[in-house]
Amino acid sequence: DLLAIRGRTATELYLVDEVQKVYRAQGVDINDKHIELIARQMLKKVRIESKGSTSLLPGQLEDRGALKRLNKKTKEDGGTPAKAEEVILGITKASLATESFLSAASFQETTKVLTDAALEGKRDRLVGLKENVIIGKLIPAATGLKHYRTVAIEPAVAIEPPSDEDLLEEDELAAELGVDGVETPVEGFGLSFAEELEELAQEIESTSEESNK
Repeated sequence: DLLAIRGRTATELYLVDEVQKVYRAQGVDINDKHIELIARQMLKKVRIESKGSTSLLPGQLEDRGALKRLNKKTKEDGGTPAKAEEVILGITKASLATESFLSAASFQETTKVLTDAALEGKRDRLVGLKENVIIGKLIPAATGLKHYRTVAIEPAVAIEPPSDEDLLEEDELAAELGVDGVETPVEGFGLSFAEELEELAQEIESTSEESNK
């Protein structure tokens, strides 16, 4: 009744509000966009009332967008467009009424969906997310969209690798570290690990001799 009197938008807002009331009563915070997506799928179909000059049948459920395209083509050809009424489908029926039989088969009634698809010779054009996930294909979203697959991305500034001329010479490196002109090696820089161990052993030996005296 709400759909017939107030229209599709008011019905969608009512569905979102009623679902949110249930979750908010339990202290659960959910963004409206998730429920809006479900409500949109429930109101995606229309029921044909008058077929006009089209090949549709009265009582047939048709996708809203597909009907608009068909009516536009029919008008351009000088025919009479089809008329349809708004309908609201349950979650199960809305999922099974999708254009993709792969998506529908993954939800419920798998045998029935696949059998009907085989008898009708359906072709899945893989335009949605779910069917692409099922077959392991790149989903058509964000950079996975067809338009972005051929875009070549180049760095804003070209980075060149350093050449041998850019490397510091041994004398320049010593100057940078502040050890140029030092004849004897500085502790921790010029001494090897073995020499450091030898000095440490000598210190321990001299310390033990002094303690024995």
